Amino acid sequence: MITAKARAVDGPDQSFRAAEIKRRDLDTHDVLIEIKYAGICHSDIHTAHGEWGPVNYPLVPGHEIAGIVTDVGTEVSKYKVGDRVGVGCMVDSCGECENCQRGEEQYCLKGNIPTYAGVDKYGEPTQGGYSTHIVVTEDFIVRIPDNIGLDVAAPLLCAGITTYSPLHHWGAAPGKKVAVVGMGGLGHMAVKIAHAMGAEVTVLSQSLNKKEDGLQFGADHYYATSEGETFEKLAGSFDLIINTVSANIDINAYFELLTLDGTLVNVGAPGEPLAVNVMSLIGHRRSFAGSMIGGIRETQEMLDFCAEHNIVPNIEIISADQIDEAYKRVLASDVKYRFVIDISTM
Repeated sequence: MITAKARAVDGPDQSFRAAEIKRRDLDTHDVLIEIKYAGICHSDIHTAHGEWGPVNYPLVPGHEIAGIVTDVGTEVSKYKVGDRVGVGCMVDSCGECENCQRGEEQYCLKGNIPTYAGVDKYGEPTQGGYSTHIVVTEDFIVRIPDNIGLDVAAPLLCAGITTYSPLHHWGAAPGKKVAVVGMGGLGHMAVKIAHAMGAEVTVLSQSLNKKEDGLQFGADHYYATSEGETFEKLAGSFDLIINTVSANIDINAYFELLTLDGTLVNVGAPGEPLAVNVMSLIGHRRSFAGSMIGGIRETQEMLDFCAEHNIVPNIEIISADQIDEAYKRVLASDVKYRFVIDISTM
């Protein structure tokens, strides 16, 4: 087995520590990746803190992974040593169910295998990208285009696809009015992607502190949700709202901003239920939906789209010793707009 250096956490209230983890020997279709960069997603924090249910500690989070292929199994056909590749939120699925056959592995009816905090088909716990190496079957790896740096590519593997997928599915395009709730790691990617798709984009943020950034990223309008007149002024305005906030907000107030047949899609995943007043939906045939990442085919499509339109996240690179500090800063909304760990510091 392969030994990798990592950063692990031993409990919901524990700090990260240096660790060594084992990666399995290569199976015939496996690929060994030397990880160069790993993004920090809010999901990492929820999971590390035990907010989404029981966790089998020690845990190595990280599902925004960019690196280089260093070895391949005997029957691998899609990748070769030296390729620039990425791994996102899942590392396997049943491959047989209706959803997997449609290329929607994220909705595998038997449950996809998450990159960390899961159990793989060999019965071993999965450990993520806060580590120097990972072994993944070739079907769950994507190719990073040459004009996207590995550091900025990492967050695309979650933040990028998490926002691209609903924008693509619900038809963000010229003539459509799209609102993005929240201007964090997910939100700033949603703005960039929706703008590139041709939609008229509005940011709805708690304050106007990031207005200049939002307009630079491609937003046409920017409003503060802390100002009561915002909801009155924008009532019935949007065809599509992407809610990126992982907190318990007054979702019903946002429903009132939808047009007839408009849809609000939640991609943020709060740790507690949202209170929905169905009367806010019934009145104008509005829809409330959720969306979770994308399949492998769509993830590659997203990367190619971002390469074509020169879309990359705004990142702050940190060392492995700064993970705990980065978590605190994410919770304080003190990051513009995604932390990325330089794995060479592991």
